[in-house]
Amino acid sequence: MRKKVLALLLLAAAAVLAVTGCASNPAAQPKTEKTEKKVIIGYTPWTGYGALFIAKEKGYFKSRGLDVELQSIEGVGDRKQSLVANRIQAMAASLDVSVSAAGEGVPMKFVWAFDSSNGADGLIVKQGRGIENVADLKGKEIAFHRGSASHFFLSTILEKAGLTDSDIKAVDMKASEAASAFMAGKVDAAVTWEPHLSKAVAAGDRVLSTTKDTPGLIADVLAVREELVQKDPQAVQALVDALAEATDYLNKNPEDANKILAAAFKMKSEDVAADVKTVKFYDLAGNLEFYGTKEKPGTIFEVGKRAGAFYVNQKILSQAPDLTKFIDGSFINKAKK
Repeated sequence: MRKKVLALLLLAAAAVLAVTGCASNPAAQPKTEKTEKKVIIGYTPWTGYGALFIAKEKGYFKSRGLDVELQSIEGVGDRKQSLVANRIQAMAASLDVSVSAAGEGVPMKFVWAFDSSNGADGLIVKQGRGIENVADLKGKEIAFHRGSASHFFLSTILEKAGLTDSDIKAVDMKASEAASAFMAGKVDAAVTWEPHLSKAVAAGDRVLSTTKDTPGLIADVLAVREELVQKDPQAVQALVDALAEATDYLNKNPEDANKILAAAFKMKSEDVAADVKTVKFYDLAGNLEFYGTKEKPGTIFEVGKRAGAFYVNQKILSQAPDLTKFIDGSFINKAKK
């Protein structure tokens, strides 16, 4: 009997030693790895999307369990196709471009607004070619990216001057290429953005009109695949929360933010500083105002409606999309910085 009791005591002691051994030896304990949700966001090179790079550099995405990859895709059509094919799970794009994608049947939700252009986009014209005002653009060659925010802006200012797209000679190319063609003297005018506008002025040409003349017209949003919103709303909320924190940092720490963006876009910090002066960054409060409420919709609906009409008029869309199916303010309403 004593032998049996002794054996039981020895077994119990061995069990205790095994447990305490595991506790003191981390290698012996079972490993629980924290997995991060992979999200690829497509964007076009533009300082207005600065919150994306701040959030990545400062670890705001990572701290919320996200592994975010930022992928430069300048072409509007390329970004749309990548989103449809799930090669990217979200895209940073102008509101009007996002509305056109929605009208083409791309399943997505607009969950965050980055900024609105306040002079950052504009029309540059060559000196000595008889262009003193917008009405003088009639019959002139203008380089711009068809079906983009640049086109939306151009059509708006042409309409104000009593002209239409058919009154000009359109040269379709991406914004950066349009700026290069303009600087080389191949076209009379071009629609592009900073820093190309400032470079044109430095070269002796002039800026005829900017988005200061069309407040709120060009805004940028984050459009997320509807599938991600439905299957993993926590990941989408984490994206929005991180962008809210990043925008706060960007607004409160401009010098450091400009250094981060300068590295991201291969620019000088002073050039970034000049760029962001022409942009209004939407923080969380700005987003809530821009989106509005069900009872009192914000400017996003007004501009989105105008964009839908523009793309229908351009025969890019057969009909304007129902914006209530794509504009989703639920995440900004729950956002935590």
